[in-house]
Amino acid sequence: MSNTLLRVALLLALPALANAASQPLPLPDRDTAAPAVATPVTAPAIPTTRAALDPAQLQELRRRYAAWQGLPAAERARIRDAAQRMAALPPAQQQALRARFDAQDQRFRDGWLLGPQLGQAFPKLQGLFGYLPAEQREPALAILRQLSLDQLAQLSLVAQRTPPQERDQVRSQFLALAPGARDAWLKQNVGH
Repeated sequence: MSNTLLRVALLLALPALANAASQPLPLPDRDTAAPAVATPVTAPAIPTTRAALDPAQLQELRRRYAAWQGLPAAERARIRDAAQRMAALPPAQQQALRARFDAQDQRFRDGWLLGPQLGQAFPKLQGLFGYLPAEQREPALAILRQLSLDQLAQLSLVAQRTPPQERDQVRSQFLALAPGARDAWLKQNVGH
């Protein structure tokens, strides 16, 4: 497979791979192992040329590629590892994981384009960070990527407890904080 086609395949599978990266893969017991003959599972065909894509598909690939390029190197490495683990699974298990991911709400799936760490936290951060003005998107993502897992968990609580009419104010306060002031702000706002 050419390098371009490999990239396109990875971009098409990025949300499912990110989801797989955050969850342990269930290993079958020896007693319940799959039969020796597995039913073949066909993946959706990946167009081999740009001309074979309709405009919506091309726009979606560009969006996913931009998301991939925006991820820190460590997050991309986690996704590559997840892709390798997923590729090693039996086809039926791969299909089941994809189906489980595809059954989720679109907003949930789109959150995984932010990478494994933010993708896992995004459903709870959605209310506070899901609908940002364009000028706040990149700075907000940069700040969110700097947060530890504990800080993301605390911010998730703040996001869930913030009434819709106060979200803009709370988000602006948080984004204006110096890195050293975030812990104290989070503790103060989680305590409410």
